[in-house]
Amino acid sequence: MAGQHRTSLRLRLRYRFDHLVAGGTTALVGWLALACLSVVVPASMVLVWADRTGPTTLSGRLTAVWVSVGQTLKIGGAVGPPLYVLASVTLALVALLFVSTLVSLITTGINRRIMALRLGHSTVLETRHTVILGWSDQIFPVIGELVEANANQRRSALAVLAPKDKTEMEEEISTHITDTGRTRIICRSGRTTDPTELARVSPRTAKAVLVLPPDGETGDAHVVKTLLALGAAVPGAGKEAVVVAAVRDTRNLVTARLAAGPGGQVLCVDDIVARLLVQTARRPGLSLVYQELLDFKGDEFYTTPALDLAGRTYGDALLSFATSSVAGLLGADGSVALNPDPGTLIGTGDEIIVVCQDDDTAVPADAAPWVDEDAIVRKDARPPGAERLLLLGWNRRAPLIVEQLDEYVSPGTILDVVALDPAVVMGRRHLEVALHNGDITDPGVLAKLDVPSYDGVIVIGETARPATDATDPRTEAELEAEADDRTLVTLLHLRAIGEAAHRELALTTEMADDGNRLLAPAREGADFIVSGRLISLLMTQISESPYLAAVFEELFRAEGSELYLKPVTHYVAAGREVTFATVVESARRRRESAIGYRLRAEAATAPAYGVRINPDKRQRVRFAEGDWLIVLAEN
Repeated sequence: MAGQHRTSLRLRLRYRFDHLVAGGTTALVGWLALACLSVVVPASMVLVWADRTGPTTLSGRLTAVWVSVGQTLKIGGAVGPPLYVLASVTLALVALLFVSTLVSLITTGINRRIMALRLGHSTVLETRHTVILGWSDQIFPVIGELVEANANQRRSALAVLAPKDKTEMEEEISTHITDTGRTRIICRSGRTTDPTELARVSPRTAKAVLVLPPDGETGDAHVVKTLLALGAAVPGAGKEAVVVAAVRDTRNLVTARLAAGPGGQVLCVDDIVARLLVQTARRPGLSLVYQELLDFKGDEFYTTPALDLAGRTYGDALLSFATSSVAGLLGADGSVALNPDPGTLIGTGDEIIVVCQDDDTAVPADAAPWVDEDAIVRKDARPPGAERLLLLGWNRRAPLIVEQLDEYVSPGTILDVVALDPAVVMGRRHLEVALHNGDITDPGVLAKLDVPSYDGVIVIGETARPATDATDPRTEAELEAEADDRTLVTLLHLRAIGEAAHRELALTTEMADDGNRLLAPAREGADFIVSGRLISLLMTQISESPYLAAVFEELFRAEGSELYLKPVTHYVAAGREVTFATVVESARRRRESAIGYRLRAEAATAPAYGVRINPDKRQRVRFAEGDWLIVLAEN
């Protein structure tokens, strides 16, 4: 009963206080003054009556109480004629009102400024910074790579603008990226399609602007509008920043490039992922090579002035750098030539494209490294014949994959497609495509295919309902998550099939989320093309070095020079210790540029899985059967 009484009393007091507050400012001030007087007056009386040195008469004591109350409440407490006391109190109240108003105005202004900062509406005053427009899962690898790229910079900044709460953005970034080094990350809230709000991140003074494609069917349209807004915020005459954007659908690529302008770089996610899936399916291990070249943790593409190499040939340059691997030439006019003919002359204004650890490590050697002529061999690979390939799953990228495969395979090659809703692909020259309806997560369907008999298997993301189903209420992110889930199930069944056949399947897998790749039931060092992370790495590389757009464009297309993994025993004798310079020289005689190798004995060992990019040319290595040489060569 006592507890119920205390609860009831507490509720009544709270109700009375709420009623008091609801009475308005005047009532609240009155009750506050009454409460102060009810405490200050009795306390002042106790002080005066307890003071043995104070006045002894009642009038004297009352006067002392008045002085104490006045001093405590800052209303003067003057003693004298009534008019004098009234004037003193009036002046004190006016001063108190003025000071209170001034403090209130200052506090309000400070609070308003703090709220504006928390809302992320202030302007970023930076120069030579990198601007990121938009918000998606790609933002975390983009920021991570830019932080790594700026590790050797004394002062760098990233400015993020997205229609999202500033505090929420900062918390998510700090959760995914724990160490930002010397790079400051500044978040601002606003619409990327509004030129006025775009100005908050100062794109006019930035060195690079990255436009991320948001999730959803309208993501490409949003990228185009953002590019148009960027053009309005930064007129063409003052646009010095490198603009890099990405769209998903190939049909929107031309529109986005028009919106980006002549200096902008727009990547097509579907086209690049399809090309890399096909290239990796043709050359197992290639995805690991691209991973090494695209992130900033290892060795990547840089350029260095020709200097003393001007007037000499590209073949001479191949062995002129001990700790850098020469890959091509960047002409004075901005043209890119990967793996040109060894006899190509290097111009005075040309730069040499190299693979090295950093841009300040590309230094010519004092003397050419030693080449063991006796170790060089020449074995020509057999021309590829007709093959049997298997494509499991179907999505919007599948027609592009079939189209790209048709450019690489020999006539008579058979491609079996198993999916829930495969579509007919027209215009094939070499491929013979057979479509089969079936659920790739069904072990019975896979068992009927005799998967180990295929020369290569490609698994792509597929949802349980066709992507063209207009009644499907799920977002694109939810569809991609389901596709990854179904891919994981398919990989489980494929692993069981491979183990039962005592054979390692030549498998290439597409995934949307890099986190799901870590869960994939596949052998160590297997080939995965993670679309989101791949595009993030490409965008950051191009934002730091714009000429790389032309480099990767040539690497990804079927024409020109591409990356290959070829048997190292076609270049040097197996079991013999040789310098890497010997391998480079052997490749040069085939009109190829060697940039690394992969050791079969370490193919299942993380983190590199046997891949060595840009080894020191003076380094000695003993190659064995099954090892691979990474070269740039014409298709």
